[in-house]
Order: sequence, then C-alpha cells, then structure tokens
Amino acid sequence: MHKTLNLDELIAAKQREKEEVEGGSDQKTEELYDLLIPPGTIVSIIYDIVEEFDLEPVNRKVFVGVANSEEREILALRGPLDKVQAAEKFLNEEMNAWLESR
Repeated sequence: MHKTLNLDELIAAKQREKEEVEGGSDQKTEELYDLLIPPGTIVSIIYDIVEEFDLEPVNRKVFVGVANSEEREILALRGPLDKVQAAEKFLNEEMNAWLESR
C-alpha cells in the first residue's frame, strides 16, 4: 500500500536522509540555493520536484509586502544551483501545463 506524505512529513523524511548521508563523512561544503515555492502550488508537483531533482524541502521566512507587510513562512527547495535551475524550469512548465488544462 502506498502512503502519501504531507509536506511536513516530506520535509522531515528528507532531513533524516540528509543526516544519514552526512553522518560521519567529511564532505566539502557546496553552495546551496533555494527555489521558493509560491503558495498555492499543486502538492503533487512539489513532490515530483523533490524526488526528481533530489532537493531538500525547507521552511523559510520571507517578507511579504502584500496585505499587512509581514514575514511569512513559505516552502523552499534547497540544492545545488544546477538542480535548482532545472527544478525551476520544471515547475514553470508543469504549472503552465496545469493552467492550460483548466
């Protein structure tokens, strides 16, 4: 039976994987970049991006100057620049395809 994770469970699972991999190794530090996921993005697209591009889901506080000009916690996908750029392209293509199907 296949279990679908909610976003919090997905973030926790990826964090555990990262800790297991980094456990006792002395890996060189690489620069990581964040792909900010717009609120309202379809969850299945987020799952596909995380799995396909092996990005780490994290929560990030950003300033939102819309209604009350406040900070808001949003989802970001973190990884190396090349993977984040490919994921951004994939996200745009998938969201456009979803909008056109409506």
